[in-house]
Amino acid sequence: MGKKLLECVPNFSEGRRPEVIEAIADAFRNRPGCTLFDYRADPDHNRLVVSLVGEPEPVEEALLEAAETAVRHIDMNSHEGAHPRVGAIDVIPFTPVQGMTMEECVRFARDFGQHYHDRTGIPVYFYEDAAVRPDRTRLEVIRKGQYETLKKEVSNPERWPDIGEPSLHPTAGATVIGARKFLVAFNVNLRTRDLSVAKQIANAVRASSGGLCAVKGIGVALEDKGMVQVSMNIVDYEKNALYRVLEMIRFEARRWGIEVAETEIYGMIPARALLEAAAYYLQVTDFDPLQVLELKLLERMGAEEQK
Repeated sequence: MGKKLLECVPNFSEGRRPEVIEAIADAFRNRPGCTLFDYRADPDHNRLVVSLVGEPEPVEEALLEAAETAVRHIDMNSHEGAHPRVGAIDVIPFTPVQGMTMEECVRFARDFGQHYHDRTGIPVYFYEDAAVRPDRTRLEVIRKGQYETLKKEVSNPERWPDIGEPSLHPTAGATVIGARKFLVAFNVNLRTRDLSVAKQIANAVRASSGGLCAVKGIGVALEDKGMVQVSMNIVDYEKNALYRVLEMIRFEARRWGIEVAETEIYGMIPARALLEAAAYYLQVTDFDPLQVLELKLLERMGAEEQK
């Protein structure tokens, strides 16, 4: 039986201080059983997104070390940024990759949440498949009003944490932990400074407003670039492909005579999600991802290992 592997994409509320970003990333470097795939920070969002894959125990230890670093350096009482957040370590999602079912991943996420609270003192909310309350499945429900509102309302029974006392950590706020499918963080930048346009397009695209299913989105100002952004999470790329999301945004942007300047992918992305978009724009008929040489070689290598 192969190793149990899971993916984790922790998000930290820090995107402007390189020394803090590197200190957090150090917790994931050179650690047996845990591989740091990618990390990138955005000053406008004031957010760091880390992508790693590994065995459950090494991943847990790396996350706890990174969390302790974040607690030492991030104070939510003075934090500002365009991205919604409720804590210094805002969200920690787990995805089963190999040798784990979603049910096992859920159990791991919930056990980790207790260990995390015991070590950091930060209250925990569970979401997606790991949610313990049906009304907390969606991340945006837990983050409603962000840190500033949750700080005032956490003592209300409907907003009590799933683990911890009904109060936030004095500087680190709260953390949302979950188990979910692969998520694609996909941003579309528009050639305008008009934030209202990005917000209206995000409203048209996201599922909660009657747009595309499996799409979450907000409008964000990119002061450093002089543009605005439709910042999205594609929570199930098999239900709505990236090309379909992008083309809908182009369609909506034409109302204001605005063009798409560029797109961004934050963190890792499944090959199939990119190849599907490439096949669409190249107008390839009956394309099979296994026509990609590297993917075919990986499939063959995997079959030989199992012999």
